[in-house]
Amino acid sequence: MFGFSMIQMVRSHSHKLDKSLREQVLNLYKPFKWTPCFMHNLFEGMIKKHKKMSVIIEFEKPYFEEGCHDVNHLFASNARCSIRNEFRSISCCSVDLTPSVLEEMLESCNKVKKVYFNREIKALLDTAVPSANAHHVVRDGTELSGRGKSIAIIDTGIYPHNDLSGRITAFVDFINQESEPYDDNGHGTHCAGDAAGDGSASSGQYVSPAPEANLIGVKVLNKMGSGSLETVMQGVEWCIDFNANNPDQPIDIISMSLGSPAQQFGTEDDDPMVQIVERAWQDGIVVCVAAGNEGPDSRTIASPGISDQVITVGALDDRNTPESRSDDEVASFSSRGPTIYGKTKPDILAPGVDIVSLRSPGSYLDKLQRQNRVGSDYFVLSGTSMATPICAGVVALILQQNPELTPQQVKELLKNGADMWRNRDPNVYGAGYLNADSSVPR
Repeated sequence: MFGFSMIQMVRSHSHKLDKSLREQVLNLYKPFKWTPCFMHNLFEGMIKKHKKMSVIIEFEKPYFEEGCHDVNHLFASNARCSIRNEFRSISCCSVDLTPSVLEEMLESCNKVKKVYFNREIKALLDTAVPSANAHHVVRDGTELSGRGKSIAIIDTGIYPHNDLSGRITAFVDFINQESEPYDDNGHGTHCAGDAAGDGSASSGQYVSPAPEANLIGVKVLNKMGSGSLETVMQGVEWCIDFNANNPDQPIDIISMSLGSPAQQFGTEDDDPMVQIVERAWQDGIVVCVAAGNEGPDSRTIASPGISDQVITVGALDDRNTPESRSDDEVASFSSRGPTIYGKTKPDILAPGVDIVSLRSPGSYLDKLQRQNRVGSDYFVLSGTSMATPICAGVVALILQQNPELTPQQVKELLKNGADMWRNRDPNVYGAGYLNADSSVPR
């Protein structure tokens, strides 16, 4: 089998192909086990010319334009190959190509730095606000509510729930290209309520940390809660571009309750998912991401939570006793550090067990988990998915109090204000338990 040309390509260019893509190419040979040997060359030729693969190409930083030009020129004579989207902020593009064109590109285009498989990204699922001490945070005589701050929920969409009335200020859909807010899965709506629901439908019982913050829905995951590296990158880049075009009403915070198992790329900065969230961070957007739900094993922090810049949020179980911290414990499912690169994570824990938030009627989760409904307007879920937007809501309070803070300064305030456990492993507990009142500057 090692005589087959696609295997030779993988061996020759392994340094430019990520592990997932190498595996995808090699898996193309699996059907050959049941194919007569004399037909192997014929079948291989057909696969190389006709099998379409979705990948992300990263170019050497100074050569993005030249690299795209070279790839376009190569694709001109191959009808099955095309550039789908460009991510100029991190010198990448997403493309459809065949194995034969992949091989030709690797051999002829010296501006290609790395090629990544367009891997699957999923939503991270497995009496929160009082537990996070985020009720009635008062500074200078004003109760903070997130007013004037905007949180982008990069997820499955947002259903226009009564608790969000008038505050979904923008919506973009990279799955079905719809223009009006909706959520056919339900996960994104729950996350939106975790961050910014105002409790209107519950007489104020289920209220978030930032009940007056604005929300922007960025749909990158489908009805089943699944997307791709490409759609998530599209969502983050859209937020970056949104701020460039709306400097007076920018996105202040991105909340991402999604991820995929971290892959070994040498350093986390080589992961395109990490690159795109760190670009948003560098552009002044505070990015909160879920640690993942693969605990209690160590080294299970998901990507992009492995980034050493963004705020990676684990889940805490408050045992439904917000008035007492003595029985609080990290949720068993919450992913632990260190990252696969040896970095300490998560950064902080927030409530993530049995969180009651907004229901998206008729959505996938709403039908699948009818027993999770709370009345007609709410829904209960657990996961670092829920902890992340709660943290994002607290960030909105911090930025309302001091809009001039940088993302790194916000991160330090959260960590320094956390309630710490003595002599506990920071790769399990982070800096401690989110405490809004202690984190908002006075």
